[in-house]
Amino acid sequence: MVKLENPALKRLEAGELSLGVGIRQVRTVDVAPLMKTCGFDWLFLDLEHSTMTLDATAQISMAALDAGIAAIVRMPIGDFAVATRLLDSGAMGIVHPHVESVEEAREIVDKLCFPPLGHRGVGGGIPHFAYRNVDLAEAIAELNRKTIVAVMLETAEAVAKADEIAAVEGIDIVMIGTNDLALALGHPGEFGHPEVVQAYETVAAACKKHGKYLGSGGVYAPELVARYVDMGVRFLLAAGDVGLILTAGQQRVATLRGIPVG
Repeated sequence: MVKLENPALKRLEAGELSLGVGIRQVRTVDVAPLMKTCGFDWLFLDLEHSTMTLDATAQISMAALDAGIAAIVRMPIGDFAVATRLLDSGAMGIVHPHVESVEEAREIVDKLCFPPLGHRGVGGGIPHFAYRNVDLAEAIAELNRKTIVAVMLETAEAVAKADEIAAVEGIDIVMIGTNDLALALGHPGEFGHPEVVQAYETVAAACKKHGKYLGSGGVYAPELVARYVDMGVRFLLAAGDVGLILTAGQQRVATLRGIPVG
């Protein structure tokens, strides 16, 4: 029997928080073992808001397989050619941003999943199995089971369709893009605003009803994270490379500036 482990999905299936780290500026393969050592479960390789190349993303995804951390790629909107090539190169999941309708959700499943769920084509050797000669039918079934397909809801219109979107077979995670959602609602940066909270409640109810995982991106304040986790968030974008570098760098400089000289 062909088996594959997705560290991000393993946490979810255990009922635990699955913690991701956004990668936009750190673009070498050593980011995979570094973030694994930090304790993260998945890399959020952001191709929507960065100029990271296809090749760099593929190499990091391959390194992530060996490091034991899942490479999850946020694809550019509608760019399925990029998404499927990265899935062929070691990525363990795709996040599609700005999903607004059930029709879009169905197309995402159709493009990213192998038959019978979708119509994704099969390439040659499969890096997820270390290019071993494996039973193709078993490998395809296991990839369908272990590859994460996530959709991001980022507007009031999308949240209103949460129940329909969450009902789509093949969607694993419905993720709230909190930054864009708050902006679209007219409350930029107010991630605890009552309208944002209401949106979380709506999406959480849809996920619970249809057996999907609730995801959250953009919320870092511990008290708000705890509130949304209590609602059901389990797939959590917990930090970003830029924020981690700035926080650690500023703390280090402040400590050293406090040392008396002379």
